[in-house]
Amino acid sequence: MKVSMDDLSWETIKALPKVELHVHLDCCLSWRAVSKLLPGTDYQAFQRQFVAPAKCRNLADFLRYIDHSLSLLQTEKGLRIAVEDLFDQFKQDNVIYAEVRFAPLLHQKQGLSPGQVVSIVADAVSGCIVETGIDARIILCALRHFSAAQSIETAELVEKFQLNGVAALDLAADEARFTLANHVLAFAFARQRGLFRTAHAGEARGADSIRETLAELQPTRIGHGVRSIEDAALPEELKNLGIHLEVCPSCNVQIDLFETHAHHPVERLFRAGVSLGINTDSRTLTSINLTDEYARLHQTFAWGVPEFYQCNRQALAAAFLSRSERQTLLERLEAGYKPWLTQEKK
Repeated sequence: MKVSMDDLSWETIKALPKVELHVHLDCCLSWRAVSKLLPGTDYQAFQRQFVAPAKCRNLADFLRYIDHSLSLLQTEKGLRIAVEDLFDQFKQDNVIYAEVRFAPLLHQKQGLSPGQVVSIVADAVSGCIVETGIDARIILCALRHFSAAQSIETAELVEKFQLNGVAALDLAADEARFTLANHVLAFAFARQRGLFRTAHAGEARGADSIRETLAELQPTRIGHGVRSIEDAALPEELKNLGIHLEVCPSCNVQIDLFETHAHHPVERLFRAGVSLGINTDSRTLTSINLTDEYARLHQTFAWGVPEFYQCNRQALAAAFLSRSERQTLLERLEAGYKPWLTQEKK
């Protein structure tokens, strides 16, 4: 049977191979994982404490809801359960490659050092790769409110653990309240060491934040970047520079960047030729999975197999991998999409 854009079912969307480059470990605990770490937590309590409202006032309001999850991720047990839980969610979404990010300096409240935190997560990710067949890398986040020393410490951890699956440095958190000043040296360190780099921008602030981040930090990818649409020239510049946008539509709507999915600029950016991929960002706080993210794009913009295939190809092209690793995954992606792409052409 021909699978057209008009009759693309949720089950078909679920079966499509997917790449996810922007997902925060500390924002993705399922009720099942929370129940292991906090026995007796019922589903209603989980929804109240761990899931943010469908509409938050802004990014800062949204970020308040991370604290409950973070409190459970201060031990080796908590970190390992979080990783295993996230890979189970990847499996349900048919993710073939993911980049999992977190800020190791946020996991020290019960005595773990940042190095121990990274080592635990790297070991857990390695084990899950073997067990599930889902390939993955780790991104370490500095946060906007960090000191320069903390940001550099995070970059040094990327270098130290790059042979253990740690692939890149990121800058996350509230760009509206904190400048880039404390992070320029850390990103310079990463460039000098040949480390991959991404950075959140164009989320809590507008297109000027993206321009500033590109100029001062020189990442090859931008987390979110959707407010580039506010500058008529910027999407074309991003396209020409080959900057990939890690787009997270549902989270953007939740923090009230856009009123509804129909107002989200992902369709305009995609049609303008900007390289982008679709991600969840925060599976817990946003109460979303990647299959539902795709389904919402299908329902809102009539995206079908060709659009999803192109976004995943673009995500793989921007992934923090070697050429040979990328080619292997591209072959998996093409094999997975071939039946549906063939039907689209009939």
